[in-house]
Amino acid sequence: MPNDTNFDDEARLLALLANEKRLLIAGLLLDNELNVGELAKRVGLSQSALSQHLARLREGKVVTTRRDAQTIYYSTTHYGVRKILATLSEIYDQSTATLRNAS
Repeated sequence: MPNDTNFDDEARLLALLANEKRLLIAGLLLDNELNVGELAKRVGLSQSALSQHLARLREGKVVTTRRDAQTIYYSTTHYGVRKILATLSEIYDQSTATLRNAS
């Protein structure tokens, strides 16, 4: 069983991803390296609102950055994010299938 420190780390990660937009951002960045403009279009946020979410994700070490001249690219390789998104997808898929079968 994980110790209390691990639960603290896990709770912080879950709190970061508990926001719909941050969850979407993390999902988009799992397999893509995107700049703020590209992310803003995909997520449907202004660049300033997106930057606030990205700052929180950077502070939580969920996303990393790479600078190319004037452009900053964001990505994530965070194992926990990948597992959480996969688990949520699995739970949602099973719930949806159960509801379809019940009707």
